[in-house]
Amino acid sequence: MSGSGGAGVSAGHAPPAQEEGMTWWYRWLCRLSGVLGAVSCAISGLFNCITIHPLNIAAGVWMIMNAFILLLCEAPFCCQFVEFANMVAEKVDRLRSWHKAVFYCGMAIVPIIMSLTLTTLLGNAIAFATGVLYGLSALGKKGDAISYARIQQQRQQADEEKLAETLEGEL
Repeated sequence: MSGSGGAGVSAGHAPPAQEEGMTWWYRWLCRLSGVLGAVSCAISGLFNCITIHPLNIAAGVWMIMNAFILLLCEAPFCCQFVEFANMVAEKVDRLRSWHKAVFYCGMAIVPIIMSLTLTTLLGNAIAFATGVLYGLSALGKKGDAISYARIQQQRQQADEEKLAETLEGEL
């Protein structure tokens, strides 16, 4: 396990993020966005709990829970006294990018549905952006114009051949 950085992932089971072609800087951008999203959710969640409206309190508690889950998934070293933190982080690292995108965006939308206030919108914006970043990585790299033109030309030739075959079959 030398060189694994303590991640605990064996060489045969690389996380899908590497298989999907995420660059190292984009992976760190997603992680940084997750940590910043957790901080903004926690602070906004605390401010949201200072009220007498029960839905605002519920949304604030949900936001604080989101902050803990984001930190647990994206920066387990911040939760070093939680015994299961590394195990959860390893399982989350094995998820595909679009799974993380749906999970993070879904977590960020729930408090906004509960209580549509400026605090919930701004507090969940970075957490939602983390999901969007993971979603964009699931889409993959954009192809270059030359390969796209080649694919279009192949499709056009195939369509012309099918049209020619149908015309010959009718005569």
